[in-house]
Amino acid sequence: MSQSIGVIGAGAWGTAMAISLARQGHAVELWAMEKDVVEGINVSHENAKFLPGFKTPENLIASTDINRVASDKNFLILASPSLYLAKTVQGLSSVPNIANGTTCIGVLTKGFIPSPKGPRLILETLEEVLPASYRKSLVYIAGPSHAEEVAMGKVTGLIAASENPMNSIRFREVLKSKGLLVYSSLDVIGVQISAAAKNVVAIAFGCLDAIASKSEAFGDNTESFLFAAGLNEIMTIGRAIGATHSETFTSLSGVGDLDVTCRSKFGRNQRFGHDIIEKRILDNFKNLDDLIARISEIGYLPEGAVACKYVQELSVSHGLKLPICNGLYRILNKELEPKEFIEQLLDGVQI
Repeated sequence: MSQSIGVIGAGAWGTAMAISLARQGHAVELWAMEKDVVEGINVSHENAKFLPGFKTPENLIASTDINRVASDKNFLILASPSLYLAKTVQGLSSVPNIANGTTCIGVLTKGFIPSPKGPRLILETLEEVLPASYRKSLVYIAGPSHAEEVAMGKVTGLIAASENPMNSIRFREVLKSKGLLVYSSLDVIGVQISAAAKNVVAIAFGCLDAIASKSEAFGDNTESFLFAAGLNEIMTIGRAIGATHSETFTSLSGVGDLDVTCRSKFGRNQRFGHDIIEKRILDNFKNLDDLIARISEIGYLPEGAVACKYVQELSVSHGLKLPICNGLYRILNKELEPKEFIEQLLDGVQI
């Protein structure tokens, strides 16, 4: 059955999801801040700025009017970056179908959101911004899913996690296609932690990969060592924050998402790790706070750089031993050189 669906956020991932849904015959509207993005989708049927080279279906319409995109929808998908998500969503409570809770809301955004009490998970923050009817009813969607391959229609697995099993099933049914295989989960904390922290590990992986390409000491075996240690740190964070299912970390949203983020040519976080080594991109910034404040200057969004700051805060507040995440924080904060970090890490990391 055709559904009316709004997607808030026309970055690569939001656009790819909108394309996938429109191909299934759903009526899809996509919100973007940028007028050129909206015009490109509506006239040329391409998001040349964020997902170039992929034609958008004619039943996918874009708009700069966020209330219009959210109005009268069966489903609404939030895909704005974590840095801007709360502000973007704040005004939606005045939309009638959001105010009365009739629209089922899913979230694609990865990362953490700062608060006076420390870093908070995405759904936890949104539950305070949206009407009370959405508490414990939002659906978090994640998994090994680079936007480019979803736009190509290549087979991809996703997890739809919610404390409301019926809403998880509703999103599972509306998202699934020949190219998207979707599975339900109740572990909203574990899935969110996996989605955010894997980007941090992927930057460290990219650093190592760039160093290994010119080193006789490091190779594929070393990268697998780092990968396994990184997965262990993701699990450590998840357990500390309240993840409920250990299998979350050994399935799609855990090891699956970490693998594709570290190894795929489409991975922006791995690319950023390469750029730290090969282009010395950090020379342009004073410290991590300066990097986050000017992150648009990079030309792409390595969300792991933002998440790294909040993982460090969680590490301190919960007394967690996270040598990879802590070491990357010191690199991004200009306290440690990457090669020195890799050598120290491999000498003393515990798996």
